[in-house]
Amino acid sequence: MRPLRYSINVTLDGCVHHEAGVAPEEESMRFWTNEMEGADALLYGRTTYEMMQSAWRRPPTGTWPDWMRDWEIPFAERIDRTRKHVVSSSPGAVDWNAELVQGDLELEVRRLKQEPGGALLTGGVTLPRALADLGLIDEYVFVVHPVLAGHGPTLLAGLRERIRLELTDRHEFRSGAVALRYRPSPNPE
Repeated sequence: MRPLRYSINVTLDGCVHHEAGVAPEEESMRFWTNEMEGADALLYGRTTYEMMQSAWRRPPTGTWPDWMRDWEIPFAERIDRTRKHVVSSSPGAVDWNAELVQGDLELEVRRLKQEPGGALLTGGVTLPRALADLGLIDEYVFVVHPVLAGHGPTLLAGLRERIRLELTDRHEFRSGAVALRYRPSPNPE
């Protein structure tokens, strides 16, 4: 069974909004590119899918935009070509190497996890909370940034039950951010 990994940037006060002052920098972008290299598919809700598509889809010209720095291009190229599954209850087409996932969330995600291949990565706010509630997330990767946002959506807000995690790895960045990797503890309290 391929693992489902929830990966996200988060501030010290738990904010996960992409505009919370967590600007990309070269070292963390290398980290996220490596995370993408270890997966062969993405699982996003429609909002996250559309946000990522607007930022990281290769333009029709084939040339990355001028605002993109050289160290962001490897991430952009990787996410652009990676297969995507978009969970949405609203009809509508998806493209950008994507397929729409509808119906029973638990059954559909279990089906995706049974397919051959590498890890599935998920991100965002609403979908990961639902996946955590269903016990479907095998690994959590949080890059905690030394920023206090003071507002915005917070990490896994509204989770039905506490999930005990076991730290499996940590990496400190020169910026003061820390990447923390966890898996659900096999011995819940």
